[in-house]
Amino acid sequence: MAAEENAPVRSTAEVEIDAPPQAVWEVLTDFQNWPHWNPDVKSMSFAGPLAPGSEFRWKAGPGTILSTLERIEPPRYIAWRGRTLTIDAYHEWWLEPRDGGTHVRTQESFSGLVARLLRGMLQKTLDKSFADGVERLKLEAERRSR
Repeated sequence: MAAEENAPVRSTAEVEIDAPPQAVWEVLTDFQNWPHWNPDVKSMSFAGPLAPGSEFRWKAGPGTILSTLERIEPPRYIAWRGRTLTIDAYHEWWLEPRDGGTHVRTQESFSGLVARLLRGMLQKTLDKSFADGVERLKLEAERRSR
């Protein structure tokens, strides 16, 4: 599965991080610590393991999201699907070594009735969340790798 190309809401973001892919991977996959470096994440529950089929429950925005890990290729790719408020989401991250650091690209798609009905508002929210999120990931990965 991949982010839906024709989904009503779809966003992407990229950032260059001055830290090796393994350091970025460790921040990204340390789910329990997301609320410490990303204030958009209000709570997180993940029992592990970091493997396809494992679930995590988290709160970001108005709803609690139940996500299931789909594909994991350490330290370069991770994807999960999630569901909240009848919105089906699919989120992917790519980490690519570049010039001694890491080029990070992420994308997510929302589908379902609420995504179609509230497309404009959800698009604006997701775009801002992505722009802020990759910058926060950058700050935390660079802080940890110093």
